[in-house]
Amino acid sequence: MAILLNNITRFSFPSLSPIKASPLTPPLSISCSISSNNNNINPHNNESSPNPKKKLSEQSSWEAKDSEGNDYLYKLGKEADNMNIAVGARAGVIDPLFAGNFLGKDSDIVFDYRQKVTRSFEYLQGDYYIAPVFMAMCHIVKNYIAHLLNVKVPLILGIWGGKGQGKSFQTELIFQAMGIEPVIMSAGELESERAGEPGKLIRERYRTASQVVQNQGKMSCLMINDIDAGLGRFGNTQMTVNNQIVVGTLMNLSDNPTRVSIGQDWRESDITNRIPIIFTGNDFSTIYAPLIRDGRMEKFYWQPNLEDILNIVHRMYEKDGITKDEVGSIVKTFPNQALDFYGALRSRTYDRSISKWIDDIGGVENLCNKLLKRRKDKELPVFTPPEQTVEALLESGYSLLREQQLIMETKLSKEYMKNIDD
Repeated sequence: MAILLNNITRFSFPSLSPIKASPLTPPLSISCSISSNNNNINPHNNESSPNPKKKLSEQSSWEAKDSEGNDYLYKLGKEADNMNIAVGARAGVIDPLFAGNFLGKDSDIVFDYRQKVTRSFEYLQGDYYIAPVFMAMCHIVKNYIAHLLNVKVPLILGIWGGKGQGKSFQTELIFQAMGIEPVIMSAGELESERAGEPGKLIRERYRTASQVVQNQGKMSCLMINDIDAGLGRFGNTQMTVNNQIVVGTLMNLSDNPTRVSIGQDWRESDITNRIPIIFTGNDFSTIYAPLIRDGRMEKFYWQPNLEDILNIVHRMYEKDGITKDEVGSIVKTFPNQALDFYGALRSRTYDRSISKWIDDIGGVENLCNKLLKRRKDKELPVFTPPEQTVEALLESGYSLLREQQLIMETKLSKEYMKNIDD
């Protein structure tokens, strides 16, 4: 303590006399450099060099360069949409120590969310009839073995025909039978207020189908329903920029099915799996002709014959106890009807049973409370499906037929506009 006090008393703050070193004061060392550029000093060997090389541990990630000398993080950001981040905490892919059990052995939540655009067919319960002449199965198989065939295989299959003939439903039955997990789009997605969005969406959906093949080991395809409603030209309808981009995108996919860009720079390693494309529509003559040429699109006109109609409708009514002969009498009673007409017959027979069920739960006044606001422990009355008979089906058929005739015979638009010239 005495030494410390002596050291303190030696300081004279008002004066500028030099400070004397004490035994407790470390010696002050000052190093000077002759060079005026301090950036050339290498602290490791005290030698100056024009381009000092830092140790890896001292480098910032912002200074890292790739093998070509480009900024690594900038290039990584540009390619972020192509990075395979679908691994997650998948058991067997990363170390079990890091996977843990709190999220389960396979907890790739992000990948499941990203794949919601695919379609599964759990709702197709029962035994349905698939027409042997339906070409979707053959087209899909040909595209998956295209590298083994010595022929030109069109990427696109266009299934067209009359309204309500089961084009989409037959295709979905084939998807279910083959275990395919497709990406399905509709004509409403082929237009947008932003130019280029529908074309980019098609390329993204195509690449998503390719990821299903690569990451899940399942077959997939891209299906666009009612494409003529989105791309067809009817009368004096206007061709938009998005229509042109969509047509160009589909033509490019058919010509280069393994090189699909969604805006990033091309990379030699970015090879997409060949994914078959299926269109459905009613009139392909309204679509841009170069898109539907034989080299790009394989056409299939679907018009079920009488045998196909009998088999399809019989499978539809088989669980109701309707025999094939009874189905034949129904089809003969309502000839020249689409397949969806016979499906509507069965749906119309439920109307009376549903009306009775509404009365059983308290009427239309209490319908909202009973259906949406009821307590979970209070169950609704059991709905009893109606017993299907030929008479009930015929009655429903005549009702639907009257509605069709009223639409064709009653032109309400003329009734509304009859006084316009007065």
